[in-house]
Amino acid sequence: MYTYNEFDNAFVRERVAQFRQQVERRIDGSLTEDEFKPLRLMNGLYLQLHAYMLRVAIPYGTLDSAKMRQLAYLAERWDKGYGHFTTRQNIQYNWPKLADVPDMLDALADVGMHAIQTSGNTIRNVTADHFAGAAADEIADPRPVAELLRQWSTDHPEFQFLPRKFKIAITGSPNDRAVTKAHDIGLRMVRNDAGEPGFEVIVGGGLGRTPMVGQIIRDFLPREDLLPYVEAIVSVYNLLGRRDNKYKARIKITVAENGLDTYRDLVEARFAELRPAFSGVDQELLAGIEAEFAPPAFRDASTDGYEAHRAANPAFRAWTDTNLTEHRAPGYAIVSVSLKAHGATPGDASAEQMRVLADLAERFGHDELRISHEQNVILPHVHKSDLPQVYATLRAHGLATANIGLISDIIACPGMDYCALATARSIPIAQEIATHFDALKLEHDIGPLKIKISGCINACGHHHVGHIGILGLDRAGVENYQITLGGDGTETATIGERAGPGFSADQIIPAVERLVMAYLDLRDSADETFLQTYRRLGLTPFKAALYPDQEKRHAA
Repeated sequence: MYTYNEFDNAFVRERVAQFRQQVERRIDGSLTEDEFKPLRLMNGLYLQLHAYMLRVAIPYGTLDSAKMRQLAYLAERWDKGYGHFTTRQNIQYNWPKLADVPDMLDALADVGMHAIQTSGNTIRNVTADHFAGAAADEIADPRPVAELLRQWSTDHPEFQFLPRKFKIAITGSPNDRAVTKAHDIGLRMVRNDAGEPGFEVIVGGGLGRTPMVGQIIRDFLPREDLLPYVEAIVSVYNLLGRRDNKYKARIKITVAENGLDTYRDLVEARFAELRPAFSGVDQELLAGIEAEFAPPAFRDASTDGYEAHRAANPAFRAWTDTNLTEHRAPGYAIVSVSLKAHGATPGDASAEQMRVLADLAERFGHDELRISHEQNVILPHVHKSDLPQVYATLRAHGLATANIGLISDIIACPGMDYCALATARSIPIAQEIATHFDALKLEHDIGPLKIKISGCINACGHHHVGHIGILGLDRAGVENYQITLGGDGTETATIGERAGPGFSADQIIPAVERLVMAYLDLRDSADETFLQTYRRLGLTPFKAALYPDQEKRHAA
C-alpha cells in the first residue's frame, strides 16, 4: 500500500491551508458563491440540496485500518454519523458545515488522504478492480500503475481545466471488474503473443445522457509506454474537445465526432513527441511504487475448521456461497462485505460499522480494505480458518447480508434525497426492491442479477450497464422510472435497451417483479442467469411481461 512521502505530505497540507483561507473569505463575504465555486470544487466540496457535501478520494479503492478509522471519525465528528461509498470508490459526507471542512481536510491529511480532484473538469479519482492484488485470475496487481497515474494527474498543470471531467479505470484481470469500457480511458492488462504483460487501451466510454461503450485505441501497449500514451490521449482531448456545449464535451463525443481512426492518428503523433521526454523517469518512479505494493506474508494453516463450520451452520454456508471469491493464495478468500442489508441505503456505512471493518482488517485481513465500485467493502486477504470469527463479528453489526451479486445488491446514486441535479429518488426504490424480494424469499433462486438505479440522466448509478437498469426522471412534476434491460459492465460491456414507457413510483416494484417472474419462467435451467436468458431471447418476451395491457390490446 502506498504511503505518502515528504513531498506528498507537504503538498496536501499546503492545499488545505490554501483552502482554509478561501473558506474564511467565503464566510466573511469577501468571495461570492460564484467566485468560491471553482475553488471548492478543486477540493471536492459540492453544494447539494440541503447542505454542502464533501467527496473524499480513496485512490483505486485501497485503504488500511487507520484510514478507515479516520473516515469513521470524520463521520462522527463533523457529519451525522455515517458516510456514503460511491461508484468511484470515494466516500461522501452529506452534512458538513462549511466552516468545518478545512478541519476535515486536515484530519484526512493526518492519515495520508485528501479530496483533491474528486470534482471539477479534471482527471478524477483513478479507480481499479476491487480485488486487485488478491484475485486468482489476475495477471498482475494494477494498483502500482494506478498510483503512478494518480501522482501524474494530481495538479497536472495542463489538465486542470479540461473540456469536461475525465475518468480512468484500470484492471489487471481479463475479467473486468472495474467497468473499464464505460470510462474516458479504460486500461485492461493483457499479454501479447510473447507472454509479456501490457495494456489494452480503451477510449471514449461513458454513460450519462449519451451512453457509449469505449473503443480499443491500442490492443497492446507495453507497460513502459503507458504514462506517455495516456498523456497523449488526454492532451489531444484537451485541444480537440468541445467547450461550447457541456453535454457534448466528454471525450466519447470527441472520439465519435472525429472518428476513432483520426483520433488514434492524433494520439500516436502526440505520443511520438512525448515519449522521449519521459526518458524512463516514470519507470524509475513506478519501480519505487511497486515495492510498496508487495503482497502480505500469507500464512499456511489448516482450513478444516472452516469446512466444519460451513457444514454445521447453514447461514454461514449461505454467506460463504455468495460473499466469498477465490483468492490467489491457497487457504485464503476474498470477502465482500455487503453494505446492502435489506432496506438499508446502498453504500451507507455508520461510523461504528467502519470501525468494525477496520478492526477486522487489522486482526484478520493483513490490514487491507478495498471499496468496490458496487458500493461494498472488501477484505481482500482473509484466511479461511478466520472466516467463522469474521462472519460472527459482521453479523453482530448488521454487515453479514448474504447477497453479493444478487437482486438486493443494488447500485444506487443518492438521488433526489440529496443531489441538486437529481430528478427522482433512487434510495427508496432500491430499498423497496430489496425488501420486496426478501419477503418473497426468491433472491437465491433468482441468482446473479445486477440492478442499478440512477436518479437522473447523469447516470451516477450506472443504470445503463445494469442487467436491469432504472432511470428516474421528472414527468410534469411526477417521478417516472424508465427501465433498460440487458446492460453489462464487464469485459462484454453492453448498453441496456430501453424497454418502453416509464412507470410511476408505485408501479416500478410490480414492474420489476413481472420481469423477474418472466425470467424464472423463460430460463432454460436454474444455471442460466438473467443476462444469459435476455441475450438468448432478446427484449420481446420481457417487454410483454412489463406491459401486459399492451399485449392484451395487440391480441384483441
